[in-house]
Amino acid sequence: MGQAFRKLFDTFFGNPEIRVVMPGLDNAGKTTILYKLQLGKVLSTIPTVGFNVEKVQYKNVDFTVWDVGGQGRHKLRPLWKHYFNNTDGLIYVVDSLDRERIDQAKQEFQEIINEPSMLDNVILVFANKQDLRGAMTPKEVCEGLGLFDLRNRKWHIQGTCALKGDGLFEGLDWLASTLKERKASR
Repeated sequence: MGQAFRKLFDTFFGNPEIRVVMPGLDNAGKTTILYKLQLGKVLSTIPTVGFNVEKVQYKNVDFTVWDVGGQGRHKLRPLWKHYFNNTDGLIYVVDSLDRERIDQAKQEFQEIINEPSMLDNVILVFANKQDLRGAMTPKEVCEGLGLFDLRNRKWHIQGTCALKGDGLFEGLDWLASTLKERKASR
């Protein structure tokens, strides 16, 4: 009976839609993650100039994901803030192998989460490339980004391997359930 009601509800009111922005430094794996989630396979990608926007349907939730290019601090990153309006969540992607730029990733991350339009957003961090030798653990990425210092913010870190799809859907599960809880409590 519950499934029948859910299908009837979705027929009349549609699936919940979650709008997400997905920034990160260049070469973190954002576009690979986006297409792995949407198509279920890895496509050959080139550095994103501008943005990609795709719908990802997962467990009766429609995610609209804005993958914004991470090329160069003075080129595309200043434009990121224009994609933050009317978003429900942030998926910040970190290349866990790139230890040399974790401070730069932290600086960009802190700027994003402190933007006025992002102060109420739920934060999911994908610590990508966990399959590679020498990658930082999710705990190390937490420390590197300063996640443990965040107060009054809902956040989660998920170790991922975009090429295999490991951890991606677990992260979406957390994001969807957290946003549904938030919506129900309001």
